[in-house]
Amino acid sequence: MTSSGQPIDILLVEDDPGDELMTREAFEDNKIGNNLYVAHDGEEALEFLYRQGPWGEAPRPDLILLDLNLPKYDGRQVLERIKSDPDLASIPVVVLTTSAAEEDILRSYKLHANAYVTKPVDLDQFVAAIKQIDDFFVQVVRLPRQR
Repeated sequence: MTSSGQPIDILLVEDDPGDELMTREAFEDNKIGNNLYVAHDGEEALEFLYRQGPWGEAPRPDLILLDLNLPKYDGRQVLERIKSDPDLASIPVVVLTTSAAEEDILRSYKLHANAYVTKPVDLDQFVAAIKQIDDFFVQVVRLPRQR
């Protein structure tokens, strides 16, 4: 929730059920009262963002947590599409991935990712990382209102 107590809409783009579960648990453990939506591949993420198919009534997310290694469209393609679309470009995107490869980090920032976080493998560290992302992007910085 924002400092004013308003929940934000977060889109998690994650194909790994275990990582999705850990993210949900991190939200619950940290009492993060934001709305979490999940897209399981790059195509579904774009459908959500463009409000297509079953996502016709989807909210415009205030923050996107994006895995890089996705089926259909990978996270790099999704990031490029988001940041090249004037209607979506202002949505902050945090790349949240297992890759620590320098080329992935560099390419993500060249594609205008707002942050790059390598997923910790330890559950407690993962929960702490999600809390830090939430604290920073929801409590510290001001997000543009997408509505």
